[in-house]
This record gives sequence, structure tokens and C-alpha cells, in this order.
Amino acid sequence: MTDPELILLLLADARLPVGGHTQSATLEGALGRGLGAADVPGYLRTRLLSSTRVEAGTAVVARATVERRGPLDPVERAWAARTVSPALRDASRVQARALLRFVRRTWPDVARPLDDLARPSRATVLGAVAAGLGLGAGSLARLVAYDDVQTVCAAALKLLPLDPVTVAGWVVEALPGVAEVERAVSWAELPSDIPACSAPQIEAWAQDHAATTRRLFRA
Repeated sequence: MTDPELILLLLADARLPVGGHTQSATLEGALGRGLGAADVPGYLRTRLLSSTRVEAGTAVVARATVERRGPLDPVERAWAARTVSPALRDASRVQARALLRFVRRTWPDVARPLDDLARPSRATVLGAVAAGLGLGAGSLARLVAYDDVQTVCAAALKLLPLDPVTVAGWVVEALPGVAEVERAVSWAELPSDIPACSAPQIEAWAQDHAATTRRLFRA
């Protein structure tokens, strides 16, 4: 079995063909409605305190559910109830479809717990994959949180005239928040343990962005 830490590096790699490059974590919609470059670090902190915790918590609970051979439907329902924006739910499911295509080709057995879900979220897929590949709950939570930070920062470099060193500094500044997400959710085991926290303005920006005809990112 491959070292789980190497698997973690693979899943965190932006070059993985899972559609992550099509997402800005709603940054594009936020910039289009007044957010400025100086606001991006605060935007990162807000996500780590809200939507990212929902995603990380969902992934951790999905992992625990697969490990005890439980049904994933309740996990999906809990995630959907905490992800208010239909646009964000749709974007997550599109990413999940791409991730599942990769997983089914690479580790077919790992994907089997997801066979009964018609349109799983990315977080649920990541959780099931983590269970099948031996990733721990803490590592999984860090993966979700770190990926969210890097998604925003990678999109910022495409949307704004920024020095890449400045943006890398934003990632470094966000790392304590990534660690805090791990502490907040890595103990979770049941759907009711998933944090119920959101940022209504980000949800609204996501919905507005979904209706925009000229955009670089899907969400």
C-alpha cells in the first residue's frame, strides 16, 4: 500500500485532473461585486471559519461512515442542508464527478461505497477516498482546508494584477486557520457533528456569479 502521506500530496496537487482549476471558491463573483485585492486575506479567513469547515467536516464524517460501513446518504443530506446556495452545491457535485472518474480508474475498490449515490458532493467523495486509502481524519481535514486556500489564491493570480510572492504570503498567513479547521472537525463522526456555519454574503455572490455569462471560472 502506498504511504498515505504520498497520497495526500497527490490529492493536494492542483495538476490532478479533477476540475479544481475551474473553480475560484467564489472569489471571481466576490471581486465582480466590490471585493478588492486587499480584502482577499480576510476572505480566506472568512471561508476557513464558515464554508470550508462544512466541507472539511463533511469529508471527515464521510470517512468515518465508510470505515464503519454505514450509509452515506445521511452525510450527503447534512452537507446539502448546510450548503445553502444551489450554485455551490452544483459546483461541488461537478468536481465530485471528475474526482470519481479519476478514483474509479485508479483505485476501483475505493469508489464502491459511493456507488449508491447519484450525485455526491466533492467532500463526501474525498471522505470515502480517504477511508479507502488510509488517510487519517486530521490529514483529510487539512487537505480540504489547504485546498480551499490554494484555490482562492490561484484564482487571485488569474483575476488580479498581483505579485505571486504576495499571494504565497497569503497562503502562509492562512496556515494557522487551516490548522484550526483540523482541530475543529477532525473528531467528527456523525452527520450531526458537521459544523452548521455559513457566510451568507459568499452564498449570495455564488448565486449571482452562476448567472453571469462572461466569467473565467465556473464557481
